[in-house]
Amino acid sequence: MSLPLSLRLYGLATGLAEPLAPLLLRARARRGKEETTRLPERLGHASKARPDGPLVWLHGASVGESLSLLPLVDRLGQDRPGLNILVTSGTVTSAEMMRLRLPAGVIHQYAPVDAPRAARRFLDHWRPDLVVFVESELWPNLLLGAKRHGAKLALVSARMTEASAQGWRRTPASAKAMLGAFDLVLPQDDTAAARLSGLGARDDGRLNLKYAGASLPADMEALAPLRAAVGERPVLVVASTHADEEDTALDAFQAHLDHPDRPLLVIVPRHPDRGAWVADMADARGFATARRGAGGEVTPNIEVYVADTLGEMGLWLRLGRTALVGGSMVAGVGGHNPLEPIRLGCPALTGPHVPSWQGVYDELIEADAVRVVAHADALSAAFGDAIAGRDEVRAAAAQVIASRQAQALDAGFAKVEALLP
Repeated sequence: MSLPLSLRLYGLATGLAEPLAPLLLRARARRGKEETTRLPERLGHASKARPDGPLVWLHGASVGESLSLLPLVDRLGQDRPGLNILVTSGTVTSAEMMRLRLPAGVIHQYAPVDAPRAARRFLDHWRPDLVVFVESELWPNLLLGAKRHGAKLALVSARMTEASAQGWRRTPASAKAMLGAFDLVLPQDDTAAARLSGLGARDDGRLNLKYAGASLPADMEALAPLRAAVGERPVLVVASTHADEEDTALDAFQAHLDHPDRPLLVIVPRHPDRGAWVADMADARGFATARRGAGGEVTPNIEVYVADTLGEMGLWLRLGRTALVGGSMVAGVGGHNPLEPIRLGCPALTGPHVPSWQGVYDELIEADAVRVVAHADALSAAFGDAIAGRDEVRAAAAQVIASRQAQALDAGFAKVEALLP
């Protein structure tokens, strides 16, 4: 495979920088950004043996992308029971979420850094027959190396921002070499398809895996006592929050403290290690606060409950009267998945900053299936409507849209499956 100059220079530069990778990874581990015991995986050293037989490698960069892979993982497991499945991701939180959510027998590894020797070690060990990347991850050493190993490549639920497209347009030969290597490209929407095809990618139809997931699971034994503790109190969930969003939620909640129904605000930080800080902030502002990560319980006097645990979002959304989907009240995050509350019948609220989920939100907003709240006063008004039980129509409209995507998943899965040996 003859590569354009820019990709050859990329390979040379990443090869020269590769000796620094262990130092950088250890520094990240000291900041909690890497798992120390699994750092070798980031350098391409597998921590598990490769099973015999065909293997498909699926990659999602972070939590959202990794979770979007679960419908594909489930379908592959059901339709091809003899297939080995490897899932990689790149963050500590996504690895923990995969530990909780992946079916038995599916292997998780950290994705190796995109450097020549790390990529070679990874590919020589796992020898994937099919490589499936989701959304916008394009790593030249890994992807082109897999192609040279004889693997088929698929880019599914693909998206590309205009800024990324502009960057690739500056090196059109590299864009064509990278995107042209894929045997299957399924963009999320027409906008992504136009950008990708304009750079040399094929267009094999539409698939947005963000629509395709099942309802979030919940431990029913844990749900029962929580439901009893909450009783008839309206539960207002603020889910997957980032810095400054908790403060906005507390401002919005302040006006409802004296409501006779005694609403409960549940804050679920996107990163659980922020839970203590969030609880301290709420406590300092005078709210009666408890924190799940510290063993705190929902009692009648508690006004704010910080749910700083992984894998329990399904609990709170099943209890919620409404849920603000975080990452949307502040710029720079991109938003998170509004379908998680919607699938559980919990009406969704969002801030205005959702570029990573824009297509999903546009359809929901057009159908009046989600409510946009741009500031604390608007969020407070939405909380008031939820406490009064005025959101049922919006929730029903949202569930219709969410359920509409099953056929698209079937069609997309058939195209992915056609690439398997």
